[in-house]
Amino acid sequence: MEEINPKELENMAGDYRKLIASQKTMLLSTASLENVPEISFAPYVRDEAGTYYIYVSELARHTANLLQNQRASILFIRPESESRNLFARERAVFRCRVAEVVREDETYPNRIDALQEEFGEVVGILRTLPDFHLFALQPESGQYVVGFGQAFSINLKDDTLQHITPNRKS
Repeated sequence: MEEINPKELENMAGDYRKLIASQKTMLLSTASLENVPEISFAPYVRDEAGTYYIYVSELARHTANLLQNQRASILFIRPESESRNLFARERAVFRCRVAEVVREDETYPNRIDALQEEFGEVVGILRTLPDFHLFALQPESGQYVVGFGQAFSINLKDDTLQHITPNRKS
């Protein structure tokens, strides 16, 4: 397999950041304490440090899962209509550590304000409802896939990519 030069990696890192910036919602994978998987979605905002924030209701299964199991995966994926090959859709996946941001926390109002600025007055209404919880999802590892043989680990410290190559034995 051909080595990818640093300039190409830099361009691909820009592409993965554009993919995330192009989406206002994330696909969210959680698991119950019994390890029953659930998949859903949630609108999000992201802070300067790369932490994602979601505001979700207790009526959603993923909320109970996040309260009980502080691990989640999130997915950002190129829409099917924009993809040349549906077997190799562009996507970024992160494994995250999850923490609830309680209403008394000093960061709570700032994050809710950011959500309201992004998504409008619906957040103003939701913030008055007692069953909504704010969660911080802090990526611990990430992977970006552009196509066949084009998988990269994301260095979360400096936001760079490293090509993942298969370990083949002859």
